[in-house]
Amino acid sequence: MEISGLFLFTALFLFSSALASDSKNNPADQLVALVNSNRTAHKSSALYDNQGLGCLALEYIKAYSGQCKAVGDMKKPPDTSFTDIFAPNCGVVATSLTPITGRFIGCQSKYVSPDQAFDMLIENDKSLELLYSKNHTEVGAAVSATDGGAPHFWCILFSNGKTNSSFLLDGGVAKSVRPGCYSGNNEDCSGAADLKFNGIAGLKILALAFAIVYSLVL
Repeated sequence: MEISGLFLFTALFLFSSALASDSKNNPADQLVALVNSNRTAHKSSALYDNQGLGCLALEYIKAYSGQCKAVGDMKKPPDTSFTDIFAPNCGVVATSLTPITGRFIGCQSKYVSPDQAFDMLIENDKSLELLYSKNHTEVGAAVSATDGGAPHFWCILFSNGKTNSSFLLDGGVAKSVRPGCYSGNNEDCSGAADLKFNGIAGLKILALAFAIVYSLVL
């Protein structure tokens, strides 16, 4: 029984590990990394990843209410939404808001990897011009929930604010904004495909372990 108990404990440990193996993953952070790597490759300066701006990007996504068609029709939330809705929801101090110098918004019927999303957003010369613009100093990115429920939105916001003085958070901490995730806040946001794969793998491990335990008990 001691041996079977050991196997059971090991199985449960492996199962929990399988489910959490990809939890330290924020696609919004990866999107910012792609922005900066492409900018530096083009001899443009890297941008500061502003947590407050990232939260506003997630609020920007929510303003579309899941309507992919609105993105295709080039519609966008009113600029007043940043002051009236987005900033209060994120806990961003309204007086620290800085003009948005550019934005990318995209929508897909299924979740895609950050590099695929980046290619979707940067689709032509006009997009590249915006990406490399010298007017930007800060960036924030967000992705709608990756754990199921289409469609999936991706958003990048740029600003010309100054580090440590723009998009300041009340109390230094952004409000919890769900579902979805944004850059700069060190939160995990795993993809549906990864979670599904890891869950299946974990169940297989657990089933195998129980079979071993059962055989030992007999």
